[in-house]
Parts: sequence; C-alpha cells; structure tokens
Amino acid sequence: MQDTQDTKDTGRFESLGRLEDLPQSYRDELTAQNLAPLWPSLRAMLPPHVPARRTETTHWAYRSLRPLLLKAGELTPIEKAERRVLVLANPGHGIDKMQASPAIYLGMQLLLPGEKAPAHRHTPNAVRMVVEGTGAWTLVDGEKCPMNRGDLILTPSGMWHEHGHDGADPVIWLDVLDIPLVYYMETSYHVEGPHQEAQAGQGAKAYARGGVVPTTVFQRSGKRYPMLCYPWADTRAALLSLAEDQPDTGAVQVTYVNPETGRDAENILGFYALMLRPGQSLRLAARSPAQVLHQIEGQTDVDVDGKAFALLEADTAVVPGYTAVELRNRSELEPAFIFMADESPLHRKLGVYETR
Repeated sequence: MQDTQDTKDTGRFESLGRLEDLPQSYRDELTAQNLAPLWPSLRAMLPPHVPARRTETTHWAYRSLRPLLLKAGELTPIEKAERRVLVLANPGHGIDKMQASPAIYLGMQLLLPGEKAPAHRHTPNAVRMVVEGTGAWTLVDGEKCPMNRGDLILTPSGMWHEHGHDGADPVIWLDVLDIPLVYYMETSYHVEGPHQEAQAGQGAKAYARGGVVPTTVFQRSGKRYPMLCYPWADTRAALLSLAEDQPDTGAVQVTYVNPETGRDAENILGFYALMLRPGQSLRLAARSPAQVLHQIEGQTDVDVDGKAFALLEADTAVVPGYTAVELRNRSELEPAFIFMADESPLHRKLGVYETR
C-alpha cells in the first residue's frame, strides 16, 4: 500500500507545472507585484510522507574542539569577546547560519580564571551544560549557580545573567539556545545591564528531593522558573535509583521539569538525561523533533541511519527529526550518561509532534 501511495505522489509531483513552463513576461509581471505561483514549489513545501530536512547528523569531537577553544582564549580577551564561544554549526544549514537544527543553537563557551562575562538579558531561552572545570558560576536573576560538570543551568528568556570564575583552571560549558527560532520570528535581541547582587536562596536546594517541598514556601513561589540550577549529582542519583527500582525498564531517562508545575523546564526546548546500563543497547524511536546528544560520562556507540560514530566523554552530536537512533554503551562494567536536548515542547505547542 505504501509503495502504491508513493507512486501516486510521484506521479502528481511530475504532473505539476514548472516555473519554466510559464512565459517570461508573465513571470516578470508576477515579480513586479511581489507575487509567486505556488504550484511549481508545492511539493518542495509539502513533500509526501516525510518533511524535507536540512539538518544533517553531525558529530563534534571534544578532543578536537577543546584545543581550538583554548586557543581562542589566548587570541581573544574576554573584553573583546564578551562571550567566548565556538558555535557548533550544522553543515546542512550552512556554517554561516550558526545553527545545529531548525530551532537549536549550540556553542562551546570558555571562561578563564579571573574572568567575568558581563550581565545581559535576551529574548532567546538558554541553558548551560557544564563540560569541565570548577570555580565558575552563573548569576541568574540574582541566584548564584555554581558550575560543576554535568550541571544544567537555565537562563530563560528575559532574565538577567552573567558569568564569573573564581577558580584556577579553565571552565567550559555547552550552550543550548532556541536562537534560530527566535531569530526567524524577528524577535531576537539583547539588552546590557549592570552587575547583579547575589541573593539568598536556591531553587536547587529548595527542591532537592522529589516528593518533599518546603512547608513554609510551597504556596507556589510565583516565579516562572523556581529552579534555575539542576545539579548533576542529584540527576545522576535519580537515574541510578530509577534503574535499580525498575530493572526491566529499557530507557532509563529523566526529564528536567519545573518542580512546581511538572512542565518542561523551558518553553521551546526540552532537556533530558539518559542512562545506559553496562553493555546496554537502546533504540530511540524516530520522532518529529531534532535532538542533541552530549556525553556526560562514559562512551557510547551511535548509529543514525547507517552513519556510525562514537560519543566519547564531552562529545556532542545532533540528529535530524524523523530519524531513529541506535545507542550502545561501550562499557560492560560501568553505566554511560547522556544529556539530551530536543524541540519536543515546540512541536507539541504547534501540534506537529509525532513518533514513528
């Protein structure tokens, strides 16, 4: 039945008129009035069964990227860069577009000891996944979030944030933003601001354990984002506990959520942590959103439609939507942990989310 339908669609595609079939004089008249005929481009806009995708499966090896990022630290002082970042650009979209997928921007950011990145706020939502180093911090809306490997820190749309480093070694983190979407909508901008003063209280401590909340404050905080920092130590412990409690569960995965509402941690992109048991192989079903894979601990063999590569520690990859992913933990003794980001919240809001 599917082959028959594909044949019908191909026949319809071939029967549609081409732009070249129209007289040049008619085409010139359309152009002069900012008009365009739909039918020559109809199948490009609405292809049969599977969307047209520019996103390519792409793998960035941290061992290759890191020296270039450190070199950037030598070549460009923070005062000249403001945010010293190497963008992980998907070749399918073009290096100049600086995007990893239709709605996801990825960047590796470096902060050296003693440096400070000034306060600003912007319309795109952002998160930071800490890759290496200690001693740095992010100040978000007055909350000081220490940065340790594997921690996830939110900087939602419109919130003031800045970075500082009081430690002795370089700190590097992965930025994940929804810039491509916000820029496409012509709503992307930033505003510079003064240094913030750190305030008492941390959502990560108030909501440190599932099932218990502070009695005196749980009347809803009134904050859109009551928790800004998700420490890796807590997330890792949750995954190990889940794996022990549900030994027959295939995908040991948790979702980063707003602890007061249970909804996604941010509005446009979704964030998750996945654990592979020792020696485990796992198939992630084909879904409409593109997704990012970042190896926090361990090593994972990845196969995407026959394109195979190894995710070593701190490596990052992006996979297009409507594409299944095969994962295998290389270790027979230790679990592997992967941070994931995708466009699921956006797809659900638009009503186009699907799993195949």
